[in-house]
Amino acid sequence: MIKGSSQRRSEHAVNPQFPDRWSGRAFSGEALSEAEMLTLFEAARWAPSSMNFQPWRFLYARRDSEFWPAFLDLLLPGNRIWAERAGALVLVISRLQFDEQRLCITHSYDSGAAWMSLALQAALNGIVAHGIQGFDYERARRVLRVPAQFAVEAMIVLGKPAAPQVLPEDLRRRETPSDRRPVAQTICEGPFSF
Repeated sequence: MIKGSSQRRSEHAVNPQFPDRWSGRAFSGEALSEAEMLTLFEAARWAPSSMNFQPWRFLYARRDSEFWPAFLDLLLPGNRIWAERAGALVLVISRLQFDEQRLCITHSYDSGAAWMSLALQAALNGIVAHGIQGFDYERARRVLRVPAQFAVEAMIVLGKPAAPQVLPEDLRRRETPSDRRPVAQTICEGPFSF
C-alpha cells in the first residue's frame, strides 16, 4: 500500500492527487471568483476527446450571480440541503453529434474526462468539486434552455471547504473520503468474467 497525504491508501503506485481528491459536502458559503472558475474550465479544456471534438459544455452560476437561484432550484432536496453553501454550480452537457450525419458515440465518455480534469484542478487549488446526479434533468434542460442536440450529463457543486459542523448531523457523519473497491474487482484481462 502506498499512502498519500489523505487517509486513503492506494494499492498501486499512483500520484497522491488521485486518492487525495474526494467529494466533500461541507462548503464555506463563499462565492468562487470568475478567475477561479476560468482556471477550472481551462483544465477541463485540455481533456482528451474523440477526434478532438470536445463535446462538453459547462453552464454555471456563481453564488453571488443573478443565475444562482435558478441553478440551486434544480437540485433535489437531499443535495440542496448541503449544496446551498457552495460557491458555484455547474451543469455539464455534451453534444450528441459531430455533424448532422455522424453521432459522437463517446460524448459522455469524453465529457467525463473533462469533468475529471476539472475535479483534479479544483483539488489542486483547494476547491471541493462534488459531482451529482440528484437534480431535475428535464427542468434543467427547460430552465437553462439546453438544445435538443445536447445531453444533460450531471451537475458539479464547487466551493471552498468548511468544517463538517456546517452540515446537518446525518451528513456530518458521512463527511469523510470513501474507499474504493479493489482494482482486481474492476478489471479483466480478456473477455468479461466478473
